[in-house]
Amino acid sequence: MVPRSHRIHPAWIAAGVTFLTLMASAGFRSAPTVLIVPLEEAFGWSRAQISFAVGLNVLLYGLVSPFAAALMERFGIRRVVMAALSLVALGSGATVLIQAPWQLVLLWGLVVGVGTGSMALVFAATVASRWFVARRGLVTGILTAAAATGQLVFLPGLAHAAMAWGWKSVSLIVAACALAAVPLVFLFLGESPARRGLRPYGATEAWTPPPPSSIPAARLALGTLREGARVPSFWYLVLSFFVCGLSTTGLVGTHFIPAAHDHGMSEPVAASLLALIGIFDVAGTLTSGWLTDRIDSRKLLFAYYGLRGLSLLLLPAILFSTVHPSTLVFVIFYGLDWVATVPPTIHLCREVLGPERGTVVYGWVFAAHQIGGALAAYGAGVLRVHFGDYALAFQVSAVLCLIAAFLVLRIPAPRPKPAIPAVA
Repeated sequence: MVPRSHRIHPAWIAAGVTFLTLMASAGFRSAPTVLIVPLEEAFGWSRAQISFAVGLNVLLYGLVSPFAAALMERFGIRRVVMAALSLVALGSGATVLIQAPWQLVLLWGLVVGVGTGSMALVFAATVASRWFVARRGLVTGILTAAAATGQLVFLPGLAHAAMAWGWKSVSLIVAACALAAVPLVFLFLGESPARRGLRPYGATEAWTPPPPSSIPAARLALGTLREGARVPSFWYLVLSFFVCGLSTTGLVGTHFIPAAHDHGMSEPVAASLLALIGIFDVAGTLTSGWLTDRIDSRKLLFAYYGLRGLSLLLLPAILFSTVHPSTLVFVIFYGLDWVATVPPTIHLCREVLGPERGTVVYGWVFAAHQIGGALAAYGAGVLRVHFGDYALAFQVSAVLCLIAAFLVLRIPAPRPKPAIPAVA
């Protein structure tokens, strides 16, 4: 039990530290979109070459996730997150020495990708699952919104730094922020309520802590994939989240600023618009978390993907030379929908193989999200080089979102929990 002297349940402290760490991680992840044009101008590399490094970063951000979730179960959250922050600092700091595209691929693609992937949304899912019983959907929404908040906080400043002091300043800022987050995690992030003799927030007296997993991390991750692959719901979630990553992280998150630059908009203005998307993303994600506790998650996902597809169909027609009302309508509309898909997706992942493996299932579903993002990050760059603009990339993404909207309706409804008979 929580002592009466505790005005704030420690679960909220764990959630707060997680929010700050995820916010910083989002800033690290979004930095490459600021670097595309400066690297293009500094080295003469093609946008497709630079996009390949960004695509690898996005891909690893997802592929590492299920293993990171299993490592957190096996070795603890703090160790994994501190190691991830150290990797980001190393990869980002060493980027100032690059002279060839393969070095950018190695450092931003591989090293930073593995580091940020180990702090992906499976981190949020793990903390929410361990520390909360009540308000879990809302907390998941809050932690998911950290990505948008990081985008809001970091992007305009990084874009300004790139223009004022050169692209290397962006790498050094990211490295310094990653190192500064390490002691915060070490001092304030609790592993689990059971280690403190507490119950999760909202748990009843009948709650008992789940036994720690004795399965090696790789075996747990791969075994979950093998078992999940036998469940149709798993594949519906994988395919829909693949489209989610393609249409957000890969396309808009990576190429919004370069696309706006192609139409004459300055990078700081474009970065501010992308950050403004983050403001509305926070509101949309928090609302989605609240709704996930109350409404069928499949219906929520149908609405989110459908609205996103419609907004992407309109984007090429209103992009980008000036900030006019239609541009702002897209920013508001798309921002509210950016990662609103995450809370209901996490909720449905808990139904695939049971709550105890919901986080690892979500790790694999999130890997599909990042595979889609990697494909769009690289593919949109190739399409831009071939056709001279991004119009086709946005149109393909819009159509896939509309398909995903109907795909999620095929997920079976969650099975009702059996009633517990009263004891005489």
